[in-house]
Amino acid sequence: MSQPKSSTKKPEALLDPISDPLLLTKRHLRFGWWTLLIFLTLGLVLEAMHGLKVGFYLSVTNETRRLMWTLAHAHGTLLALVNLGFAFTVRLLPEWSGRQRGLASVCLRAATLLMPAGFFLGGAVIYSGDPGLGIILLPVGGLLLLVAVFLTARGVGSSRVTPGGPPQSGAAAK
Repeated sequence: MSQPKSSTKKPEALLDPISDPLLLTKRHLRFGWWTLLIFLTLGLVLEAMHGLKVGFYLSVTNETRRLMWTLAHAHGTLLALVNLGFAFTVRLLPEWSGRQRGLASVCLRAATLLMPAGFFLGGAVIYSGDPGLGIILLPVGGLLLLVAVFLTARGVGSSRVTPGGPPQSGAAAK
């Protein structure tokens, strides 16, 4: 009995998301929705600690911790939404350069992790009202976010738009 011929489609894990806008879109949709869930959950935990009057969180001596953790929640939630917006941008601009698109993707995902982590770790251990050393991650994440937004804005600015519809690439334009 002969073996069935394998299909020419590769499993998603083996394809390069940088060269395939659909895979990159799926990656950012998945990443965005999961990080949104994580940071909204963190917000609920912070609200619960506030409601239960947990001294570790609400004490006047822990004001820095409360601020840092609130900023971690807010930045994480916002960046999760930015990832969802990025996914839709990639989907609408299939002609956007794969190299720039891939670099923007990596920078955005790294910023989404580093910025909230910097705030959270900065508040985990505080020194006389100052954030801990984890705050060092924040400027690195901020710089990566700037690079991602610049590359995305540049990609959007260089795309061509056809009258009466979204940007189109070769096959869709025929």
